[in-house]
Amino acid sequence: MYHKILKENWGYDDFRPLQLDIIESIGAGIDTLAILPTGGGKSITYQVPALAMEGMALIISPLIALMTDQIQNLKKRGIRAEVIHAGMSRDRVFNILEQAQYGAFKMLYVAPERLQSELFLKRLQFLQLSLIAVDEAHCISEWGYDFRPSYLKIADLREMYPDVPILALTASATPDVVSDIKDKLLFRTPNNMFQASVERNNLHYVVRMSDNKDAQLYKILIAVQGSAIVYTRTRDGAEKVAKMLQSMDLSANYYHAGLESNERRERQNSWMSGETRILCATNAFGMGIDKADVRLVVHYDIPDALEQYYQEAGRAGRDGLRSYAVLLTTSSSVEQLVRRHEKVFPPKEYVRAVYQHLANYYVIGEGSGNGSVYPFKLEEFCHVCRLSYSLTMGALNILQWAGYITLTEEMESPSKLKVVMHPSKLYEWRMEHPEKDHILETILRNYTGLFTDAKHINEDRIAIIAHSSREEVYAYLIWLHRVGIVQYVPFKRTPLLIYNTDRQDAETLYIPPVAYEKRIDRMYARLVSMYEYSTKEKCRSVLLAEYFGQKDAQPCGKCDYCLERKKKI
Repeated sequence: MYHKILKENWGYDDFRPLQLDIIESIGAGIDTLAILPTGGGKSITYQVPALAMEGMALIISPLIALMTDQIQNLKKRGIRAEVIHAGMSRDRVFNILEQAQYGAFKMLYVAPERLQSELFLKRLQFLQLSLIAVDEAHCISEWGYDFRPSYLKIADLREMYPDVPILALTASATPDVVSDIKDKLLFRTPNNMFQASVERNNLHYVVRMSDNKDAQLYKILIAVQGSAIVYTRTRDGAEKVAKMLQSMDLSANYYHAGLESNERRERQNSWMSGETRILCATNAFGMGIDKADVRLVVHYDIPDALEQYYQEAGRAGRDGLRSYAVLLTTSSSVEQLVRRHEKVFPPKEYVRAVYQHLANYYVIGEGSGNGSVYPFKLEEFCHVCRLSYSLTMGALNILQWAGYITLTEEMESPSKLKVVMHPSKLYEWRMEHPEKDHILETILRNYTGLFTDAKHINEDRIAIIAHSSREEVYAYLIWLHRVGIVQYVPFKRTPLLIYNTDRQDAETLYIPPVAYEKRIDRMYARLVSMYEYSTKEKCRSVLLAEYFGQKDAQPCGKCDYCLERKKKI
């Protein structure tokens, strides 16, 4: 049955390793933890059983863009699926839940913060669930490097649906995190865990120490041909490295969250197609990117944790061919890492000050605000409130860990258009201004109700029908807006800030140890592990395997340590 579903909907003849084991475990009603590497096909493990079982699968994920992409791909295959996230209106959420109650979907994707909504939880109890899938399950663990308090509410679903199997998925987890996931999700006994080996036979791990990282990077990029990603710590770093590589006549560009969405999409597509060889990026890039022939991933700056490094390095060589993951370090890298983490944990007084600034910024009175959702741009907030960017980011993370707020990734807000000129006057105006009127004619013919309400429009679709470019359509609409013919709000992507509790008095705001002191201790433990990986005289693959609790790992024979050791024998 499962093979038939796979073939009919995805066109594959067989499953990847462990996928069928995980699917059969869930099909048998057993709570299951699946640890599969980046690109290991985690989504298939809940999508296939969702189609095989009665009812609807509930999938919880913090990655809104990834959820949206999966929904679009499922719909293209004729599979009924929908998504609910913080960027949606109350009416839209209600409508989706009402349809779900009557069996309209086989899969419903939700962001974890929706579990804090009374509306969602009240409606959820009327749904027939087949399984509950928790993606990025490490986020539920206080031991995890990306802990999110909103994930703790998932345990409430077990009380609502005690007999529905839970599938927890993550790309990596230490033994402490594994134990925490099972505990926090209230796994029943017996339960199953399937863990792919962290060893990648085709991936060569390399650490290069040099105080001239630019020269070392150029040397590596010349030696290893093919598509590459260079990860940097900051946006400025990504731009600087890309421009440096361009000056050396290498095909390179940069990518980070500060770029406009169209520009990011163009740069990603250029890299995906091979037109651009090297993409210099922050960790905002890579999640959900399905490019199998990446030959090289270089970390220009030392990452915060081995979990992060392992996932990002794992984006190389998904096609099984020889690939390289290189970490560049300097004699002062560890000291820089320590100083960097000091900004992650600013003084509690600073955290409380940022909390007060948020209340002033959004004009939220004490005792109100719970459930409120606001567009949030960190750079703008810091500029208006005259705050340090790095310290404020650290303070916001602490407020998230304490459960007061949630910061989402960027949300898409479609373009809106309303015609504000009276129809009779618009007719006269069009007679006097025939230039590019075919674009306006296309809009009026394809979108109804524009004279009464603002409607969502798609500039790409308009451009195709009007035989114009998207840039022409955009420029024309901007001009129509300026001369008072229409009200035009262009497409934008913006992160959201959600208040999880009513606003409290900032001076007495409680910052619990789990959000501060305990996280500092765990941060330093991860820092030590990152230091050991980059300096210890031992096989890199073995070090990774031991960190993630896999015993009896054998030297890979391919990493820089193993190759250097062979030379000495």
